Amino acid sequence: MALSVRKASCEDIPRIMTVLESAKGTMRASGNMNQWVNGYPSENVIGADVDSGVGFVVEEGEVVGYFAFIPSPEPTYARIYEGEWLDDSRPYHVIHRIGGFQGVHGVFSAMLRWCASVEGNIRIDTHRDNHIMQSLMEKHGFTYCGIIYLADGAERLAYQRIESL
Repeated sequence: MALSVRKASCEDIPRIMTVLESAKGTMRASGNMNQWVNGYPSENVIGADVDSGVGFVVEEGEVVGYFAFIPSPEPTYARIYEGEWLDDSRPYHVIHRIGGFQGVHGVFSAMLRWCASVEGNIRIDTHRDNHIMQSLMEKHGFTYCGIIYLADGAERLAYQRIESL
């Protein structure tokens, strides 16, 4: 069965939380101990995504992945350090809170295909310790652009992919 993407609903939230716990397990197993800590992303955060219409699930008969796809502007992207965005003049979308079940392959590819069909200018950030995500982004044509800082001051590596200029 092929992976598909659809808008998340409130009924999906328990399954989404299970998916995100699995993703945290993958992070920890790969040495990423400092991202998604202290209960993040919480059920309240995911509920806000769903209520705002920016939460999406990846399905393969059942929900196997989750992501938020948010139109610009992203406040934490207003300043970038040690680099620059590929294009800082056009609107963009940001992908946040990407997670998939351990052992399910192709979640990131399916998510990105869907996102690229909606928006050609996509930005993502990730923790320095998230080598799995960095590898996926590079494999899928993202360019490392520099460092951004979250509202709480935490550093993130910032990437951008532009389908067409």
